[in-house]
Amino acid sequence: MAVSTGVRSFRATRAAGYVGAFFVGGLALSGLYATTGVGLPCPFRLLTGWDCPLCGGTRMGDALLHGDVPAAFGFNPVALVGLVILGVLGVLWTVEAVGGPAFRLPRPLSERLRRVHPMQWLVVALFGALIYTVARNLL
Repeated sequence: MAVSTGVRSFRATRAAGYVGAFFVGGLALSGLYATTGVGLPCPFRLLTGWDCPLCGGTRMGDALLHGDVPAAFGFNPVALVGLVILGVLGVLWTVEAVGGPAFRLPRPLSERLRRVHPMQWLVVALFGALIYTVARNLL
């Protein structure tokens, strides 16, 4: 009898599909902003007057559509770095999905990262977002 660990195996096809959908959605929103000037209002900014961790994303997408990487970096450097990392992962997963070699982290690192509880990742991400929000609004 097989024992279930509750952890689904990684599927490169599914991961590449999610990354592709994310980029298509971002391209659509950036294209809408580039052609009409209509963007998504940020509720956090409307309530506080501060930029949230994702503020500038639409303007960043518009700048990238126009090939202006320095302006895109100025609108939201953390999001731009995240997009580059996500894009590289998307390419690696797509290559794997079509039959190419699989890219994996070294086993000791992978096992160590798997032992971290998802709630700990969430706390780290929220703390990072808080630090970034305060820094980008006060500095």
